[in-house]
Formats: sequence, C-alpha cells, structure tokens
Amino acid sequence: MVKFLKVGRVAIISRGRYAGKKVVLLLPVDTGSKTHPFPHALVAGIERYPLQVTRRMSKARQSKRSKVKPFIKVVNYNHLMPTRYTLELEGLKNVVTPDTFKEVSQREDAKKTVKKTLEERYQSGKNRWFFTPLRF
Repeated sequence: MVKFLKVGRVAIISRGRYAGKKVVLLLPVDTGSKTHPFPHALVAGIERYPLQVTRRMSKARQSKRSKVKPFIKVVNYNHLMPTRYTLELEGLKNVVTPDTFKEVSQREDAKKTVKKTLEERYQSGKNRWFFTPLRF
C-alpha cells in the first residue's frame, strides 16, 4: 500500500471537537505506539480562522483580525480525510513530538510556536486555501 499520509500533508478532521477543521500532519505513525495502539498522526490545525481584512481597516484592526488560534492533537487515521494540498512547515518538525503531550507547559509552548509559524505563513499570502474555513 502506498503511504500518502506524509509530513506536510493537509487533511480535514472528520470526527470530534475539531470536525471540519483543517490540519497539517507533523508526524505520521503508521504502526501505532504504546500509548496509542492504532495508526495515528500528530497534527497541528486551526481552531479559529483569521477574519476577512480590507484595505480600509486600520493597521491595528487588520493585525487583530489576522490572528490564528491553533491546536495540536493526536488523531486516528480513520478520522482524517487527506486533501491534495501540502504545507511546508520546516520550523515545526522538532517542536511537536510525542513527548510534548506529557506536560501542559510543553504543550502550551508548542502551541505558541505553531501559532507564530501559522501567522507568518498567513501574512506571506501563501497557502490561502488552508486559512479559509470550510463551507458546507
């Protein structure tokens, strides 16, 4: 079987609290682990998408509306729907690891780093589809 769930692949979560949200796969684990004995992936996604910005708005309002609220999570492969898109996030490869989820402080630090990286990517204008909420 061909492995298509690779690092950087954009997917949509289909179950749970974040259903319908877009995520990026940071670490796919095909065989499972001791804590999660099923095929799963560590993902970083957007809980709250940035709002629309127009040229008429002040710089302060534009920066406030361009904020992203991220989340990091371990998700079962059965609850992921992969897309054709990929997102290159070089800075996040060593930030989110399986050990990150053991302590709350490590998790919060990882979320701050993910937030910074995603906001930089949004400001650059690349991967526009990833930063828009699904419509259905």
